[in-house]
Amino acid sequence: MLLAEDEVQMSQVLVTAMTHQNYEITAVYDGEQAVSAASKDPYDVIILDIMMPKKDGLEALKEIRAAGNRAHIIMLTAMAEIDDRVTGLDLGADDYLTKPFSLKELLARLRSMERRADSTFTPNVLAYGSVKLNVSEQEIVAKNSIRLSGKETKLMEYLLLNTDKELTTDNIFQHIWEDDDDKNIVWVYVSYLRQKLQAINADIQITGEKDGIFKLTMI
Repeated sequence: MLLAEDEVQMSQVLVTAMTHQNYEITAVYDGEQAVSAASKDPYDVIILDIMMPKKDGLEALKEIRAAGNRAHIIMLTAMAEIDDRVTGLDLGADDYLTKPFSLKELLARLRSMERRADSTFTPNVLAYGSVKLNVSEQEIVAKNSIRLSGKETKLMEYLLLNTDKELTTDNIFQHIWEDDDDKNIVWVYVSYLRQKLQAINADIQITGEKDGIFKLTMI
């Protein structure tokens, strides 16, 4: 999770509370840092304060969405910023919290987003380069087409949602194989997908080595 909040004390309180609930948090303190972090690492949730230096939360939100980022985004707003809340929703925010808010409310919003994640936020067809993935049909298409297994589909979907970002083996394992205990499975399925991307003559590739960092890029 990415938290962009310029008030250091508030940031520390939120990080402590969410870490206690087993969320992994990256804290930044201005809008430029938020945009940069969102472009490099795969975050499931981004929390943006509206009033931040360098770039405000609305500017950061606009740039993050323009880059194709589909993370769940919560805006933190002051009571007087009603118009900003409306603008934020129009720009692609999924939710907002009005300061002051309780930590219980924030954690409840996060749990709600987790419950809705699979059905609400991910499109059925994802595309990158010449490749299209139909998630429901478990089919990947470029010059040719081929069917994928359930786990192959989930892994390809995750890669396509995070193109050009560095994804660690641990990160992939936690998102795809929460019911397994052998991280070697990540390398096995990356190898499967590499073979299938070659089979359909794709113009994209999965870079990286076993137990390392992987990235989906154009060839």
